[in-house]
Amino acid sequence: MLNKPRFGILRNIGYSLQGMRDVLRSEFSFRIQVTVIILLSMLLMAVDIGYWERAVLILSMLPVLIAEALNSAIERVVDLVTKEHHELARQAKDIGAFAVLLAFLFALITWLFVISSHILDMN
Repeated sequence: MLNKPRFGILRNIGYSLQGMRDVLRSEFSFRIQVTVIILLSMLLMAVDIGYWERAVLILSMLPVLIAEALNSAIERVVDLVTKEHHELARQAKDIGAFAVLLAFLFALITWLFVISSHILDMN
């Protein structure tokens, strides 16, 4: 691989932070998701639930950010390869978006499960 960077733990952390800056700067949906996660995490601090439940709820949102970042990477690679409409390019982008949807559904189901268990315990 011609553009393979040299390995170094600090250098690799720098690449990761640059990737984070790139996705935050250029992806509106990623910024919205980060904002929602911050707001929900703040809300969780005011709710009377256990430490582990709170941790599970916050961590359940991490796959959404991971999937969104990977989806953004897929979109960039597809756009680098072709600007023209191509069925495989469309499929690659749609499958990346589907991964984001699956991650969101995972988080939603986790939240519904934990919240409903508390509502049922109140009765």
